[in-house]
Amino acid sequence: MADPAGGPGAMSRRLAVALDLGSSSARTVVVDADGEVVAQAGRPTDPQYPQRGWVELDPWHLWHGLRDSLEEALAHAGATTDDIAGAGVTTSRETCLVWDRATGEPVHPAIMWMSKQTDAIVERWRADGLDEEFRRRTGLFNDSFFSAAKYAWILENVDGARARAEAGELAGGTLDTWLVWNLTGGRSHATDPSEASRTALYSLADLAWDDVLLEACGVPRALLPEVLDSDGDFGQARPADLQLPGTRAFDVSAVMGDQMAGMFGQGCLATGAVKNTFGTAGVLTANTGERPAILDGLTASVGWTLAGTTDYEAEGVVFHSGQTLQWLRENLGVLGEGERSEQVAAQVEDSNGVYVVPAFAGICAPRWVRDAAAGIVGLTLETQRAHVVRAGLEAMAYQTRDNVEAFRASGYEVPELRVDGGATTNELLCQFQADILGVPVLRPTQLEQTAIGVAHVAGVAGGLWQLGDLAERWQVERVFEPQMSPDRRESLYAGWREAVRSVVG
Repeated sequence: MADPAGGPGAMSRRLAVALDLGSSSARTVVVDADGEVVAQAGRPTDPQYPQRGWVELDPWHLWHGLRDSLEEALAHAGATTDDIAGAGVTTSRETCLVWDRATGEPVHPAIMWMSKQTDAIVERWRADGLDEEFRRRTGLFNDSFFSAAKYAWILENVDGARARAEAGELAGGTLDTWLVWNLTGGRSHATDPSEASRTALYSLADLAWDDVLLEACGVPRALLPEVLDSDGDFGQARPADLQLPGTRAFDVSAVMGDQMAGMFGQGCLATGAVKNTFGTAGVLTANTGERPAILDGLTASVGWTLAGTTDYEAEGVVFHSGQTLQWLRENLGVLGEGERSEQVAAQVEDSNGVYVVPAFAGICAPRWVRDAAAGIVGLTLETQRAHVVRAGLEAMAYQTRDNVEAFRASGYEVPELRVDGGATTNELLCQFQADILGVPVLRPTQLEQTAIGVAHVAGVAGGLWQLGDLAERWQVERVFEPQMSPDRRESLYAGWREAVRSVVG
């Protein structure tokens, strides 16, 4: 989109901005023309738990937190909107909400990806024989994790919502759509294929909303956003509307799901390239090329559509990765205030047979047992808190191996694993991940690859870079080589599988 001020003003723009709304924070990351992070700021998302198993978010809190983080990050960078060549939006994906098109007011809090309040709807669809339809058409499962049942829940439980949605009075979307709507002052109701493909309402074969599933799920097409390419024209953000310093609007020129943006940022552009993000959840993503691959236990989604070409990904999500350590600290109290998990876990040589199975909202990929409950297995009188902390760290790596094994079982090789996310500063975790997989683990110089990935795509649209040059920007900071003997590796992993079986029942 042309610069609204015209002339040479656009040429002075030197920054790409990533607007990253994750499970625990709303962040802005500012990247300069050399690809370096020059400023960032964030605000907490503050999930709410209105009933057992329910997890919701205040949409206005999310938006205001993101806007405030943008203002702060620009101030830290000494920049205004005049300096932004392009902005990219990336979010945790399956969370969704519905709002009034005229007023922009949400009709209900956003239902978070981990919420189980839609379980009854999922079971009803299962009884209706929809399991195979979801899997075949969308590459996903009939599960409360995905957005379809969340839309249905809102339409069934908010007075008048269904009639208003059918009349076109309501707009729905995942979090990226909500952010784009507010960034553009309600002028753009849009998403991209990577985000749309996590709703369980989007056809992988047709790259369009699936009319059969929309009818079966009772979700009006009029409710859903337009699907643009990941590097599409998502509209302009005006500084006056956002109360930001600057005289020129900036383009919202990229939207990608968080895991897809992370995969792109990690340079996983070739078929078979694999990375794992250690965030609130843990997510293994693998590039499967220009055709979707439906693999046992894993989901298939769109990775991105860039320059008119679509790449697909296979994915394994574990609900609780870094959040396991937060639970050990805040709920179990085995980590004190300010204590680092790595330091405590390093006090012992191993977990002494203890396994933490963090199935707090059931088990996701590759087993998909949503009624499982979390457990700590192998406790004895000799167990110390350091053993439990170490077992919590190791659980993050075991769950990653579960998904790698599912990928390998389909005939793919995994010669190395690229990792990102805040938890990868923990060198004990990275080393154990390499040990339990038996392949090198590569940690990049930039750990927040989600923001970097979408900022790169936005920067291409703004003329800062060429798309073909971005893979070369990825740099490894350290390689963790496996050191564990194969016998020890398989013995520990067998113990993990047995621990999982004990909570599955």
